[in-house]
Amino acid sequence: MLENKLKFDFAVMQKIINYISYIDSFKSKWEGIAKKENRFLKELRRIATVESIGSSTRIEGSKMTNEEIAALLKNLKITKFETRDEQEVVGYYQVLEIIFDNFQNIDITENYVKQLHGILLIESEKDQSHKGEYKHLSNKVVANYPGGTQKILFETTEPYLTAKEMNELLSWFNENSANKSIHPLIIISLFIYEFLSIHPFQDGNGRLSRLLTTLLMLKNGYNFVQYISLEHIIENRKAEYYSALISAQQYRNADKEIIVDWALFFLSCLEELIKKLEAKYDPDKVKGGYLNDRQKTLLDYIGSRKAVKFGDIKSGLSEFSENTLKKDIQYLIAEGFIDKIGLGKATVYKKS
Repeated sequence: MLENKLKFDFAVMQKIINYISYIDSFKSKWEGIAKKENRFLKELRRIATVESIGSSTRIEGSKMTNEEIAALLKNLKITKFETRDEQEVVGYYQVLEIIFDNFQNIDITENYVKQLHGILLIESEKDQSHKGEYKHLSNKVVANYPGGTQKILFETTEPYLTAKEMNELLSWFNENSANKSIHPLIIISLFIYEFLSIHPFQDGNGRLSRLLTTLLMLKNGYNFVQYISLEHIIENRKAEYYSALISAQQYRNADKEIIVDWALFFLSCLEELIKKLEAKYDPDKVKGGYLNDRQKTLLDYIGSRKAVKFGDIKSGLSEFSENTLKKDIQYLIAEGFIDKIGLGKATVYKKS
């Protein structure tokens, strides 16, 4: 029974309850924020996407920087990606975008898990023979460190047992998600731990586990995970990440296999994610909180007058180019800082 791995003592349960209370409180708060769609949220998601791709692939040994990844994503019309790092980045990006756009329609089934794995490795030349299929050879969880050194962390499920254990895990997840007898964050935590312990695919398990984490969080209403990279937090806490896995996995299939350290690590990462997001996006200070100095100067100029035409703005703020001012005006309108009144040459702008 997978539930046996959740036999936490009283002190641990109190910590878990505190974490969950904090996370769920923010979840409710964020639902109101998300309804006010704005460009700043889109920019946060863009930044988080690059960070997530970079961190998750670097955990597995990639050398690409976030700047290199951002440049690559701007040029996806390339038909052939030369390096393995580039291939892994593009695959991760494609799966992440699918999850963001379609998470409500992706069921947690063997078919979908295999499909996501196939897309993750779609550009990886050396993985074409086994993408989207469970492993046929034994594999191990290996930590990759700077300089190319590796360390075997733990053994995983043998190939002949993989399908059986994955079916049991998927059935357990869907049954408990439906009956809601266990909090979804605990279900997600155990699901990811089990997925990593089984290591069902020949390659790509670590990356797919982090993509599945995002998928499961979104499916359970934790939509804020799109805007700050959980993968980046895990990369920064990589040693702790592996230690938390090993602490339970060393007792694999024994009574002592209880995921105390892993559950606390997972929840603490979500707490850190929320604090980082709150630092970047304070809903009580949205107005004026995300303007650069030039945009603030423009807003002050418009606000100092009852209504002003673009020609007057251009003359009054001649240190800025006409094209830049037009873009800033459109941004201020879209974000609700100013109002546009009239059409054509009669158009005037006033502070909202």
